[in-house]
Amino acid sequence: MPITLHTPTPASLADVVDAVATWQVEGAPVQLHSGDLGWAWRFGADKLAGELRVWRRDGEVLAAGMVDHDDGVMRLAISPAVDADEEFAAQVVDDLTDPARGVLPEGRASVEARAGTALRARLDSEGWTADEPWTPLHRSLATPVEDCGLRIASLDADHADEQVVQDRVAVNLASFPTSTFTVERWRTMAATPAYRSARCLVAYDDADHAVAMTTVWSAGRGRPGLIEPLGAHRDFRGHGHGRAITIAAAAALREMGASSATVCTPAANVGGVAAYVSAGFTRQPDSTDFRRPA
Repeated sequence: MPITLHTPTPASLADVVDAVATWQVEGAPVQLHSGDLGWAWRFGADKLAGELRVWRRDGEVLAAGMVDHDDGVMRLAISPAVDADEEFAAQVVDDLTDPARGVLPEGRASVEARAGTALRARLDSEGWTADEPWTPLHRSLATPVEDCGLRIASLDADHADEQVVQDRVAVNLASFPTSTFTVERWRTMAATPAYRSARCLVAYDDADHAVAMTTVWSAGRGRPGLIEPLGAHRDFRGHGHGRAITIAAAAALREMGASSATVCTPAANVGGVAAYVSAGFTRQPDSTDFRRPA
């Protein structure tokens, strides 16, 4: 059967999220996670559907790519079933390379393809070159996680205290200067199928200030979970709150049945890498994106 390229409809997003979740395999490279799709869903189903490209064969989803038009990067998730599939690799590279197909934005563009042995080899052989390095980090959840030392409030799909929601949004804004997060966008995200396997956590200090936040995404029991995003309030930094919320994130994922906690950050973010390592994460070898030939 031929391999076909599609832009999904908003109604089909749940199927794509489910497929990407099943491809999260312990010991495999960190790739686009179902939680990444869930986090992007905060801007609405129409926008997320417009940013996705999906490859299918005989109705089966083989790969999904999410395009960040601001950075010119497509992040790919690939089914383990096509890891060594040369036909699949050739079709995807043709689609990525041909500007008439509109898969990647014009100008400089890159692909984050950390999985897919045949695809990575094909990109290399056709002149795609190394781009920005990223550092994946991993923490096994086979054993209990230590207490983080802070009070943690949790928001799941069925329990959303209004004050905690507002604190979750406020800390996000205070952690990332360019953030556009709002309570309405939190509600949009929390109403999606993806969030039924997720939780938001807010950490409070002894004075009951909201000092750190994160969202954790399960891909199902026995699969690697994702932390995205995570931040500490700028007014309360220097007290270990970032480390504490990272430990709390790992504990929440273990409670949800995840086999491990994963996160990926630019290799240039030396402080961020060190913070994750201090919270029990192991640094994995850096991985580079593939930049499209000029």
